[in-house]
Amino acid sequence: MGQLIDFVLHIDSHMVNIVNTFGGWSYGILFLIIFIETGAVILPFLPGDSLLFAAAALAANPDYHLSITLFTMIFLLAAIGGDSMNFFIGRRAGIAITRHPFFSRFIKEENLAAARKFFEKHGKIAIFLARFMPIIRTFVPFVAATSDYEYSSFLRYNIPAGIAWVVLCCGGGYFFGNIDFVKAHFSLVVLGIIIVSMIPAFVGLLKSRTQVSKD
Repeated sequence: MGQLIDFVLHIDSHMVNIVNTFGGWSYGILFLIIFIETGAVILPFLPGDSLLFAAAALAANPDYHLSITLFTMIFLLAAIGGDSMNFFIGRRAGIAITRHPFFSRFIKEENLAAARKFFEKHGKIAIFLARFMPIIRTFVPFVAATSDYEYSSFLRYNIPAGIAWVVLCCGGGYFFGNIDFVKAHFSLVVLGIIIVSMIPAFVGLLKSRTQVSKD
């Protein structure tokens, strides 16, 4: 876990190492990270927003010869495709996967419950909003599937959400990631991105606990 935290907080330096080591294969590696972050229900803790920001910042730096267009395309495919795989896991495996001795170690009941309440409260728009919320975005497609939600309806919100998320994160990294102040305090910027993106989830959790205590 310590290595994961270090990777997230110092993702800029780790991204440079990945690019320098793997070259063109870096596109595939980053695609897999984002695809798994949303597609594999058991790995919601992988970096998402910060990785897109850091990748776009590197693409804006001519020294690394990276394509922001290609990054945008692969992240779109990873985000939309990952959510779709997550949906089909929920449709085929359902709640049974959360009770499996191995998978239950990673799928925390409180995270699943928070996603379920978020989905029940906001309805269809939760699919769009969850894309901007770490942890929650990993479980909402799964919850939607177990709620017998139609995949065609799921896509109507999933695709615009993926586009908006990638454009905002990559756009922010590309245009602001190489500003001297941002580069000098990149770890703090990443931490700020994580905190801001987690605020809605914490507010929702606090409200749900307050409601339970009142009942």
